[in-house]
Amino acid sequence: MTINEEIAGRLEEAARLLQAEGSDPYRVYAYRRAAASVRRSVRSVDAVYREWGLRGLMELPGVGESIARAIRELLVHGHLPMLDRLRREADVVALLASVPGIGRRLAQRLHDELGLSTLADLEAAAHDGRLETLAGFGDKRLAGIRDSLAHRLGRVRVPPRGTTVEPTVTELLDVDREYRMKASAGQLRLIAPRRFNPKGEAWLPVLHTQRGPRTYTAMFSNTSHAHQAGKTHDWVVLYHDDGSGERQHTVITATRGPLIGQRVVVGRERECLAEHAPSAA
Repeated sequence: MTINEEIAGRLEEAARLLQAEGSDPYRVYAYRRAAASVRRSVRSVDAVYREWGLRGLMELPGVGESIARAIRELLVHGHLPMLDRLRREADVVALLASVPGIGRRLAQRLHDELGLSTLADLEAAAHDGRLETLAGFGDKRLAGIRDSLAHRLGRVRVPPRGTTVEPTVTELLDVDREYRMKASAGQLRLIAPRRFNPKGEAWLPVLHTQRGPRTYTAMFSNTSHAHQAGKTHDWVVLYHDDGSGERQHTVITATRGPLIGQRVVVGRERECLAEHAPSAA
């Protein structure tokens, strides 16, 4: 498999999972269009990037700056954090069924009978003999599944770490405000998270928005810590991506100290103190 095919495959998978998450249709289309362009390119995108940098990637038909940065992330770091996050949050059966050779009915069996919930679980089961316990998994089928997962889960490059420009706390708090306002007004799509949701209820509102070059996905925290603290409708997780890789911040209501009662970006309390200075005075 060429590097272009690997990159195109990651972009296509991102498009599928973004669509399932209810993202902006134009964003989904942009990833699909870019994947097709990379697949058709007669030059290796790695060679294009080494010679011309980000601008060279943006010269590919259908590749804008944000997706060019995503391609750079794959070339330099070997994986795409946004895609990793989408895989974690995807519907289990749909995620397993996305592997060639596994339809929804079989994916449901894999989840129910073998307890598989992630692509990494499926890859392990394909190698440790568990898949062979299910009817229909012959050597050829197993080889195809192993090969597909190796390409999807493997790194494109051994990554050195890069740098990215962090958003200001003003921007993060503004996205947090937009999310909580729209969630309270019932204006957001609700999803049914896999974790800590035994009844499969669609309760978690999801916001997709943008600030300048950054796309944001915002949702209430669904971690065990949030549940134990009773903060599943207070703590907000913000995923943001400017094309250089997805990053994450959490915004909470301070319960003590000089910012008590104010919204605070965890880890950036000093900046929040300056941001809230007029109202905290």
